[in-house]
Amino acid sequence: MTRSAGRLRRGAVAATTVGILAVPGTAGVAFGAPASAPATVDAADPPSPSDSGSASPGQFQQLTPSVEKEIDAAVHKVMREAHVPGVTVGLWTPGKGQYVRSFGVADKGNGQKMAPGLYMRIGSETKTFTVTALLQLVDQHKVGLDDPIGQYIDGVPGGDRITVRQLAEMRSGLFNYSEDPGFFKALTSDPQRPFTPRQLLAYSFKHPVMFAPGEKFYYCNTNLILLGLVVEKESGQPLGKYIRDHVLTPAGMHHTLFPTDNKFPKPHAQGYTNQTATGKTEVSTDWDPSWAWAAGAMISTLNDLRTWAPTVATGTFPNGAAMISPATQKQRLLTPRTTIPGAGYGLGIFDIQGWIGHNGSLPGYESLTIYLPSAKATLVVLLNTDITHKGTEPSTLFGKAITRIVTPANVFDIPQPTTR
Repeated sequence: MTRSAGRLRRGAVAATTVGILAVPGTAGVAFGAPASAPATVDAADPPSPSDSGSASPGQFQQLTPSVEKEIDAAVHKVMREAHVPGVTVGLWTPGKGQYVRSFGVADKGNGQKMAPGLYMRIGSETKTFTVTALLQLVDQHKVGLDDPIGQYIDGVPGGDRITVRQLAEMRSGLFNYSEDPGFFKALTSDPQRPFTPRQLLAYSFKHPVMFAPGEKFYYCNTNLILLGLVVEKESGQPLGKYIRDHVLTPAGMHHTLFPTDNKFPKPHAQGYTNQTATGKTEVSTDWDPSWAWAAGAMISTLNDLRTWAPTVATGTFPNGAAMISPATQKQRLLTPRTTIPGAGYGLGIFDIQGWIGHNGSLPGYESLTIYLPSAKATLVVLLNTDITHKGTEPSTLFGKAITRIVTPANVFDIPQPTTR
């Protein structure tokens, strides 16, 4: 949910809780919690209902030329107000048409146009792949959701009480390593330096546990680093290879990858961020994404994410085979409420006003991949900046502007977290 798993500390401000770097607060996040204040909610709170407004939930507008022009205008407005260099938008739903358009530039230096076929960093959307891998191991009885993480990984504070499920649901109580000032300094002083998962965990584990496991919701990249290590240990494969072999290849997603260094397939867009040591806007295209690893390192394309949206929301591969078992998928989609009004978070996935999926934010890039089951509708947004506008992630601004037009009863939004 972005406020962002990728936003470092500056703020998780823009990092709603799912995928940005916010200096140094939520590096690799993006869901929706401000970096300056942890996003927490009592575990006992019930799911919050969607605000359906006057339209019928699940209703999707026919993508007529007039509606497409309305979407064009809405996208241009967000770009102008939020100073977004380039964005690609894809909308698909059976019987209502499709909308695929790119706006602006991929490279401000040479004027290269944004295009639907470009590779993009997807930040915290990586979490959906890591948790999918984990749930496949649950189905194979190699991992138990209610096992303590200490059963798999040594040295976790309170590891005998924090469960695998609580990590995937963002209710562990562990400190978010990307909010550690030392981490932020290390990353921004040398953005091309590689980090190991254990180095990332060390930034977290030097802080005390924030609350009892299961007590609150708190979007935290540390949780995903641990889950990635569990996948590696119990599968016997590097995380990226497991995801490629057991998730991406069966899904036919041949242009999605889990990088092991800062190499970026071509063609790709340049990324622009102000999550820098000086606070000035810089090009972040070649920053090493290992700092986000299982929480936010992956790269993909518009068409692959079009495939992923219904796949992760239903638990079924495009050929009809089960990606994870129906029983496990049912557990995944239990999404207790968070501090974000209208938003619930399950096992590495959110439900925001009926839209299922995740957002992502990494310095220089943001993404949004969501699926509305009632309309079988998919929305993908990819852009080449993570610079927030009045405290809101630009991917959220696009999602809200577009869904106001096509699904007025299910408007995607990640407003400021409520305080308790």
